[in-house]
Amino acid sequence: MANTWPCAGAGVLPLPSGKLVRGRGLRDPLPAGPVPDFALHLRGRRPGPTEWESRWVRWPDFWLPLDRRDFADALRELLERTGAERVEIACGGGVGRTGTALACLAVLDGVPRADAIGYVRRHCSPRAVETPWQRSFVRGWSAS
Repeated sequence: MANTWPCAGAGVLPLPSGKLVRGRGLRDPLPAGPVPDFALHLRGRRPGPTEWESRWVRWPDFWLPLDRRDFADALRELLERTGAERVEIACGGGVGRTGTALACLAVLDGVPRADAIGYVRRHCSPRAVETPWQRSFVRGWSAS
C-alpha cells in the first residue's frame, strides 16, 4: 500500500490523477501527522538536513528557479514518486515558490496551463503564486 497524505491535511493538493502532494512553508512548524518520504526544497540557499530524503532547487524568494532544467527534472521526479510516497514541496513561506511549483506540477498531471493557478488556489492555498513573473512562468510552463 502506498504512503499518502490525509486528503484533508493542511496544504495537501489533490492532483487530477488522484495523487496527493503537500505544500508547506519551511518557516512554519512541521504539521502534525506523518512526515514526508521525499521533499523538494525551493530556496535561494541550500537548506539544512532533514530526516527524510530531499532535493534542492535553487530559487530565490519572490523570483523564479535559477536552473529551469533542474526544476523540470525535480518536478518529474516528484510526480513519479507521488504515487508511492508522501511527497512535499516547500519554500520559506509556502506560498509563492511552493504555489508556483504546485501549479507547474498540476500542469504535468493534466491541468491546462491557463487553469493551473486557479486550480492550486482553489484546492490548496488562495494566495499561491505571488508575483506577476511567477504567474507568467506557470502560464508558459513546459517541462520539456
